[in-house]
Amino acid sequence: MEPKGAAPDAGPGAKALAEVTEVDSWAHAFAESAQLNAVALAPDFPDYPRVMNDDVQYFLDRFTGSRRMVVELWMSRSGRYLAMIQEVFRNQGLPTDLAFTAMIESGFNPRAVSRVGAKGLWQFMAPTARRYGLRVDRWVDERLDPEKSTVSAAAYLRDLYRQFGAWELAQAAYNAGEVVVSRAIRVTGSSDFWALTRTEYLGRETREFVPAIQAATLIGRDPDQYGFEVGGEPWDDTERISVPPSTDLRRLSTVAGISPAMLRALNPTLVRGVTPPGTRWEIRVPAGTREGVLAALAPRRSVGIAKARAPRHAAAEIHVVRPRETVTSIAKRYGLSVKEVLRWNSLESQDPIRPGDRLRVAELR
Repeated sequence: MEPKGAAPDAGPGAKALAEVTEVDSWAHAFAESAQLNAVALAPDFPDYPRVMNDDVQYFLDRFTGSRRMVVELWMSRSGRYLAMIQEVFRNQGLPTDLAFTAMIESGFNPRAVSRVGAKGLWQFMAPTARRYGLRVDRWVDERLDPEKSTVSAAAYLRDLYRQFGAWELAQAAYNAGEVVVSRAIRVTGSSDFWALTRTEYLGRETREFVPAIQAATLIGRDPDQYGFEVGGEPWDDTERISVPPSTDLRRLSTVAGISPAMLRALNPTLVRGVTPPGTRWEIRVPAGTREGVLAALAPRRSVGIAKARAPRHAAAEIHVVRPRETVTSIAKRYGLSVKEVLRWNSLESQDPIRPGDRLRVAELR
């Protein structure tokens, strides 16, 4: 879809997609989800009706013609998330074809941000996200977690269906908000979405939203027929570790020997790159790095190292900081006072040092 505006009372789907161009390295980051291990509910909702009319044909022609490159991008991401989304919907007894709603919402981009502030795979606005159990505050934004946001989106679509009794109306309300669709039904006396599109009571964006999803569903169910390839391998296993409050990902990555960019990308919900204060938090780390991260998190032990006082004229005037070293331990190693090390390196007592930093351990002469 073209970028689109949103009414003030719009639902999470009524936002423009701002493509994120960074490498989606954390797209492979989700496994062993408790939500996905839930017992599947018996289907208690009707199948998603696939419709072919002039409106749907318009978008099908567009997606396979002038907008083909955009749809190819969407399809290149779909393999990373589609199975997870369909499993979540299946577990909640919902039609799995609803997964293609995310194709129009975000192009299967979990980092998508609209110009009105909607975020994530399902383009939730903050109030709706909170209403459906996602944490959105100064520390955490769970709209950027594909699994958690999918669970919330499934719950929201389920509630909308129960309110309006049709998937087309539920998706229209997802885009425009419940108030808009309710008013359109009340004023016109019609609960047929396709009839409502011929009135002035649904905005253009909402009138186009549902047929675009129908076209995306047709393509997504049989991409070969339309000349598309599904890309993106399902995510690799990652490991989850509970870390103390206020854990700084940058510092942790340095000490644990993990790429800071990778660790940050695996945990995009941490707005500041720091876990929330006051509570332990579970982070994702690359597979095989668990032991190193746990070692990096272990409390530092004061280990006395018997070292002869290094002469001030020694050739080694620079010390490269190693993991777990402190200014105090470095000073002791060279027979110096902490004040000397701080002064020679223009440091304050509260300034952190990190592995790889180079510290002067001899006075300039």
